[in-house]
Amino acid sequence: MGQPVVHFEIGCRDSGKTANFFSKLFGWNMQPMGPATMISTGADNGIHGHISTLGHEPHHYTIFYIQVDDVQGYLDKAGTLGGKTLVPPVEIPTGTFAWFADPDGNTIGLWKPK
Repeated sequence: MGQPVVHFEIGCRDSGKTANFFSKLFGWNMQPMGPATMISTGADNGIHGHISTLGHEPHHYTIFYIQVDDVQGYLDKAGTLGGKTLVPPVEIPTGTFAWFADPDGNTIGLWKPK
């Protein structure tokens, strides 16, 4: 089956301003949901995402999420290949996510839906 890219995230300091920018630029639909703003790109074959304001560094980032069946297992595998765990597995109501850095320092998200 492979591990598809299933979601993206845009980090910012001001989620309202950022949501307004991308909504006007691309016509994306924005829906506040808890601390995030969910993005519907309106494309049948595209992926959706969200905007986050963490309140701490990093303030400006973009991440894509890869769906996996074992978040910790892939963090461990990334580590053996020269990567580094940045955010260990975090459970949220819809699943589990984590962040790791590849050997060049790029941040990548892992996602396992419930």
